[in-house]
Amino acid sequence: MKPLALLPKLASSALLRFLLALLAVSALSGCAAFAPPRPYTTEQEAIAERGEPTRRWDNGDTTHTLEFSNQPDGPSTLMVQVDQGGIVLRQWDALSAANLARVKRGMTQEEVSRLLGSHRSEQTFPSSHEVVWDWSVAERGYGSTALFNVHFVEGKVARTSYTYSYPPNWDYYGPWGPWGPYPYPGYPFHPRRWPGSPWWW
Repeated sequence: MKPLALLPKLASSALLRFLLALLAVSALSGCAAFAPPRPYTTEQEAIAERGEPTRRWDNGDTTHTLEFSNQPDGPSTLMVQVDQGGIVLRQWDALSAANLARVKRGMTQEEVSRLLGSHRSEQTFPSSHEVVWDWSVAERGYGSTALFNVHFVEGKVARTSYTYSYPPNWDYYGPWGPWGPYPYPGYPFHPRRWPGSPWWW
């Protein structure tokens, strides 16, 4: 076989190896980014790795809980419950979906704070008599950021909600979409073309 005839095969095999290596690196980096914290055995071990806790909660039963909040950036808050001897009894993410679902109507602000940890920000809405706390939580859609909101009326939970923020879709709204620049010549406004549609508007 001529050497030149081998070039396409060599190129394709090299490309395949490169793509497989890239996929493996992406998988490993993804696992590292989303890996949960390792289980701690003692209070000192947790503090040595995580730093001083945001708050310490006395549970009233000779145990206390260390709060390691990542707010305002989120999207997790590690809670570590330890006994009076400093031995870890359990640990959990206060901002997991299961824990967020534990927020119920009628809970006090202190109860919510103990359950979810320090909130990101607070807003007051005089017209609805609401005080709203929010937490940065794990995204619920591709490219989005999410906030979990707890609405208080007279210091008690009235309801909860989510707020989502998506980055601009430059395919449709950027200066150079898949169909070229806009505004298009001859149009007094910025026309859009729906994918798969022949019509302009």
